[in-house]
Amino acid sequence: MARRKRLEAPTEEALKDLEEGFARETTSAGGALGPMPPIAKVAADAAQSAPMQSAQDRARAAQDAAEAERYRAALAAGLLVQDIPLSRIATDAMVRDRLSEDSEAMEELKASLATSGQRLPIELYPLEPSEDGEAEFALISGFRRLSALRLLFAETGDDSYATAKAIVRDVPDPGQAYLAMVEENEIRSDLSHYERGRIAVMAAGQGAYASTEDAVNALFATGSKAKRSKIRSFAELHEVLGDLLAFPTHLSERQGLRLSAAVRNGFAREIRAALATGMGTDPAAEWAQIEPVIEAAEAELSTRKEGAPGRPRKAPAPSKSEAGPGYYKLGNGITLIRDSDSKGYYIRIKGKQVNFEMVDVVMEEIKRLLEPR
Repeated sequence: MARRKRLEAPTEEALKDLEEGFARETTSAGGALGPMPPIAKVAADAAQSAPMQSAQDRARAAQDAAEAERYRAALAAGLLVQDIPLSRIATDAMVRDRLSEDSEAMEELKASLATSGQRLPIELYPLEPSEDGEAEFALISGFRRLSALRLLFAETGDDSYATAKAIVRDVPDPGQAYLAMVEENEIRSDLSHYERGRIAVMAAGQGAYASTEDAVNALFATGSKAKRSKIRSFAELHEVLGDLLAFPTHLSERQGLRLSAAVRNGFAREIRAALATGMGTDPAAEWAQIEPVIEAAEAELSTRKEGAPGRPRKAPAPSKSEAGPGYYKLGNGITLIRDSDSKGYYIRIKGKQVNFEMVDVVMEEIKRLLEPR
């Protein structure tokens, strides 16, 4: 039986010789492993210089990286509330839907902000940076809260009112921006009938919608068909009389619908003439100026043979030639009507015998009269 050799632990000097020999083989060009690649040397140096991390530290680092990624995603999606300086917020990038503000309600809002702070954020979207490189933002919704904060800051100088809590959205589709503004005011502070119609006209005018009809249907999609019909009536009032009505938000629903019916019945010229006197110094006086014209329109509607009483099937110009200046009934049955709209003055010629040839003759005669001599 072969005798077993007794194993002995290497001495300290033997271990040192082994380590030096291994180092020579791995670093020398003629070593068994060949030259060390540069990337391997960089990795080795980094491994030697980097502190050893425990499993707990590595797990915490991974969690921090995941939370940072979620934060960036939430910020990009407009899900985080930020403190934005009031001086960086523009309110005129969009036409606002509210024409007037209840001073008593504003004082209540200021008192609430002073007592409890701003609980609900406003909504903004980013604009191009200003000349100093600072970010600029445009207001989508929260006009009353922003106004109250600005008043408080101006009155107190307190820096706690110098910023607004806000959610920053991506640059919105114009239609969606108007929808967000209207929805908030419909929920928090009901708009007047006129303001609803006006913002539909303004949104369509700025290209957010193809027409006022589309704007009404989109902005007030949750309203009933009857409500949208009323809003369209007030939209027509803004288009025809908005430049002259001094107290439009004081019109009740019934008053607005009566006024709209008179406009559709062709009495816009008479109503504008009444408003142009400037005698309507308050809501009651303004209504008193136009109500007689409305009553005349209603009286004519009740005597018409066609259509349901109170609402004609079409909206023709006044048929009676004796209505006043600008209406001429000729002996041959032709009616001449002089009127104006936003594009200027026009003359309408009505009658069974009117045709293109007759209109061309009239045009030539008008040209002759207006031509400079």
